[in-house]
Amino acid sequence: MIQRNQRRRTMAAAAVFLCMLTGCQPAMSKPSDPSTALRPGDVVRNKFPLRFEDHSFEAYCYNTVGCRVSYGNVVFGVEHGDERSPAPRDAGYRRNWNATVVGLRNFPPPAVVTWKSVDGSPHEASVDIGAIFRDQEILHPVPESEIPEGAGYGISPDIFLEVNDRTISVYMQAMIPTRQLQVPTNKESNFRNDLVLAWSRTY
Repeated sequence: MIQRNQRRRTMAAAAVFLCMLTGCQPAMSKPSDPSTALRPGDVVRNKFPLRFEDHSFEAYCYNTVGCRVSYGNVVFGVEHGDERSPAPRDAGYRRNWNATVVGLRNFPPPAVVTWKSVDGSPHEASVDIGAIFRDQEILHPVPESEIPEGAGYGISPDIFLEVNDRTISVYMQAMIPTRQLQVPTNKESNFRNDLVLAWSRTY
């Protein structure tokens, strides 16, 4: 009897070990329906509003002294506390923005911002990017009817934080494919890449 019990325990242990190695399905589980599986060439239909699971980020400082922004374990801004960030060069300065930190999962802890405004007043702020975009919705002005099927899958937007004197602003920019060319003579212009203001506060 003892040998038989030992044999049963050994067989049970081997079965558990094999299950850990290969993965086991519950006895009552049903196989996936092959009719619902995606096949090569299948189109993933858009779900509106479009949403995102990760994003890129960049911070810019203007009209400030000692401006530093910490977000996603990366520090942006000046290196020294007395270093000045000048005013924007022209009214269209935001056209040249580029997000350098990519692939951030939604969402790191709030961005911590420290700076002095033009009048020399010190400021510190915590900007909760996750709260601003709590719905994980992609902000864009493109009508749903103008977005081709499958275009909304896997879009990773850019999020920008701007410090300008006493005001912090957060923007989103996402490349949204369009059915129509935005410039009729340019075959590569089948998208929009609008910069959208999501949040702003003056301190």
